[in-house]
Amino acid sequence: MNKAGLYIHIPFCKNKCPYCDFYSKKYCESEAREYCSRVISQMNCFEGEYDTVYFGGGTPSIIPEERIGEILSEAKKHYEIDENSEITIECNPSKDLKESFKLYKSYGINRVSLGMQSAVDKERFALGRSAGKTQVEKAVSDAKNSGIENISLDLMLGTPKQTLDSLDETFDFIDKMNVKHISAYMLKIEEGTKFFEMQNRLELPGEETVSEMYLKTVETLAQLGFKQYEISNFAKDGYESKHNLKYWELDNYLGLGASAHSFWMGKRFYTDKDFNIIFDGEGGSREERIMLGLRLSKGIKKELITKDYQPFILMGYVEDLGENIALTPQGMLVSNTIINELL
Repeated sequence: MNKAGLYIHIPFCKNKCPYCDFYSKKYCESEAREYCSRVISQMNCFEGEYDTVYFGGGTPSIIPEERIGEILSEAKKHYEIDENSEITIECNPSKDLKESFKLYKSYGINRVSLGMQSAVDKERFALGRSAGKTQVEKAVSDAKNSGIENISLDLMLGTPKQTLDSLDETFDFIDKMNVKHISAYMLKIEEGTKFFEMQNRLELPGEETVSEMYLKTVETLAQLGFKQYEISNFAKDGYESKHNLKYWELDNYLGLGASAHSFWMGKRFYTDKDFNIIFDGEGGSREERIMLGLRLSKGIKKELITKDYQPFILMGYVEDLGENIALTPQGMLVSNTIINELL
């Protein structure tokens, strides 16, 4: 059996981004200290062997570096964590991270995910991001200088003020930064967010343009040496996110902290905002394997499918890989429709 993944949710942010619907709250030092203590206490409820650790948020880099080090140290005491583990932290480049990266490296963190969203400043600012391209470039440089080479940049598609032409500036920046991984997500206006309230006033590209942006992203990143391995994720050889692959391949993963979800021995559960464990039913069904597996470029075993998928091959949405079938980039744009038809 594969070793599990450990996810640790740090919900604090300087400000709430207008598009974000994840659980987060405004940073308060005393509240963050208490929260981290509760996360460490929660470790007593579980056990296991792990080979990935992921600090997500929120903005994990907003809390004092020592808190991250303490959590990681306690995790290593409570659990068997492989010495070659992939250990990731999400960071916001609006903060000067030079000294942070040095400390993270000393704690054993070896992968950084930076919230870039766009290399075009007016697009970043329209997303409520305070840092410009210069700060992103500095963060990448500082991470490398600290000895952390495995760097991922987040890219958002279909955002206010973004155009097909302006994407080229972001791709040029990605090429210049020489990072290992890109996560490219299409903006989705979620209920309860600031963008939902003001969606009629946003300068958003049309649906057809967003589809073109996605296909352009797949094509251009491939030219830059990034292989697409999941609907929204692209990596240079050997730098796929080992942690995130656990979600899509239905490996065991444990989530600590408020709103963190877990999948363990076929059971799903999550921690609510008051640190209660809420069981969320069975997992790993055939339907889940189809839904999650078709997110991956390697696809799923044909034997999982009982319905006729040939029409989707003829339309260019599905490709035959021998033992597997997989969605093409065009198919990934309409993945929900195809998956519903195949279930």
